[in-house]
Amino acid sequence: MGKKFALNIFYNLAIILSIFGLVWCYNNAKYLPAGFLVGVICCLFYFKYQLSKDLRKSFKEKDPK
Repeated sequence: MGKKFALNIFYNLAIILSIFGLVWCYNNAKYLPAGFLVGVICCLFYFKYQLSKDLRKSFKEKDPK
């Protein structure tokens, strides 16, 4: 369970850094790396969504109701 929380924190940091990189690329007219960062952000959001679904599922299985 701790690995999943650490992975979630990593995804959050990576998304934030990618957004900062995207803004930097846009301000400096570097559009090709900006396109790459958009793809990276989309992938990270997808992986984060899958991880959150898995975490919810594991919490429901642990709940003794």
